[in-house]
Amino acid sequence: MKAAHFLSVLAVLALATSIASASDPSPLQDFCVATNDPNNALFVNGKFCKDPKLVTAEDFFTSGLNIPGNTDNKVGSIVTAVNVEKIPGLNTLGISLVRIDYAPYGINPPHTHPRGTEILVVVEGTLYVGFVTSNQPDGSNKLITKVLNKGDVFVFPIGLIHFQFNTGHTPAVVFAGISSQNFGVITIANAVFGSTPPINPDVLTKAFQVDKNVIDYLQKQFN
Repeated sequence: MKAAHFLSVLAVLALATSIASASDPSPLQDFCVATNDPNNALFVNGKFCKDPKLVTAEDFFTSGLNIPGNTDNKVGSIVTAVNVEKIPGLNTLGISLVRIDYAPYGINPPHTHPRGTEILVVVEGTLYVGFVTSNQPDGSNKLITKVLNKGDVFVFPIGLIHFQFNTGHTPAVVFAGISSQNFGVITIANAVFGSTPPINPDVLTKAFQVDKNVIDYLQKQFN
């Protein structure tokens, strides 16, 4: 009986560990400012960190998020990210910030963040936003959407495909926090139709159940 109980405890701990490791690990020190100079670094918690004695306020600072991004592109939006590449002090802290600007009727196309949950607040404009659930037991995928106005907040769960669309004839602006220092982005259309080298058209033709000419056309748009 004791052996069975012990194995049950081990199983629960193993499950808890696997869940905990699904996001950025908790740091074992106050901070670990990323550095590329091992001569001025300490090896702490498995990473090179800047010597705390050499850390300054600049390691935790950036500026410029008051400046609108250039939305003159095909999708009519631009993401300005503040992650560990911009603020070395974010290393191991498990959080990032982004500003997203949208031209009138601009879109942040369907994409996913493999390493972070996103919480978004609308500063200006009106957005139609949503995400799609993972495959359900019946094979379906539920679309969850909401129209957001200034001051509204919405959450996109980690790893799920999501999007934002500016439904207005004026620019829109949002700020979003993401639960990873380096959340990653996979833009669905770019990844599927614009990979290098390209995915075999026969694979995509079968997967999307369309004529091969459609796949050829889409791959040309993203390459």
